[in-house]
Amino acid sequence: MIALEYELVLSAVLFAIGIYGILRRKNAIVVLMSVEIILNAAVMNFVAFSSYAENGGNAAGQVFALFAIAVAAAEAAIGLAMFIVFYRTFNTIDLDKGKMLRW
Repeated sequence: MIALEYELVLSAVLFAIGIYGILRRKNAIVVLMSVEIILNAAVMNFVAFSSYAENGGNAAGQVFALFAIAVAAAEAAIGLAMFIVFYRTFNTIDLDKGKMLRW
């Protein structure tokens, strides 16, 4: 069995990669993928803590992980739909062009 510390370090690295992708990239698809990486880091924490719970493990963390995966799938679908509209409007997926949005 893998130690809890290693799983938490891997989750923290994934979270840091996701934050870096959101802050430094201008491509909308890469930003959406970075958000998915952050959500996967949170799911990894749920599963890691549920497997190391007292009395041989607890299924609550795994249930929350399944719920988070479903929310991430819905978020990806809505995000891609928004980016399609963005592309049709500006003919690019560069997020700097979003500053030109009209009210």
